[in-house]
Amino acid sequence: MKRKTAYTLVLIVFILSFFITPLGYWSKVWLTQLFATSPEIVDAGKREKLPHYDWRLKDANWDYFNFEESKDKVVFIHFWASWHLPSSSELSDIQELYTAYNNQVNFYVVTNEERSPVEEFMEENKFTFPITYRIVGEPSPFEIPDPSGTYIIDKSGEIVVKSLKAKDWNNDKIIELLDELVTQ
Repeated sequence: MKRKTAYTLVLIVFILSFFITPLGYWSKVWLTQLFATSPEIVDAGKREKLPHYDWRLKDANWDYFNFEESKDKVVFIHFWASWHLPSSSELSDIQELYTAYNNQVNFYVVTNEERSPVEEFMEENKFTFPITYRIVGEPSPFEIPDPSGTYIIDKSGEIVVKSLKAKDWNNDKIIELLDELVTQ
């Protein structure tokens, strides 16, 4: 076999691995993380303020609670689904932020899926951040994005970050922003 043919076959096998093996899933997650950029911070004069905090949700135990408990606090909200690869790729960054800021920032990692696939996904990936279940049809104080979507809200209720695409969340820009928001 010629060298060129061998390289071509290796390339074909590599590309096929992205579609027909579990290695492909993790490779796509890794590539998504590799090419993710930092989210844009909304300029102070252009920030929208939440009209209210009245939003009913469910916690990991399937108990109802209200988003109102996060009023006057810094909030990180990420919408995701276990089946949605780009939003799944962000979760390791969110886990690192949660580990660093869980006593200073309220984290809402929101899905509208059933409990069993979410619990399985969380256990498989060893994530410890709290999961929040959205009640479909329940009015919220902001636009509910498709996965993947993320908001960072300051203590006064202003939306500081609004991202509707997969981003790199554990970077110096976001860490500096969160440090600033929690000390205000």
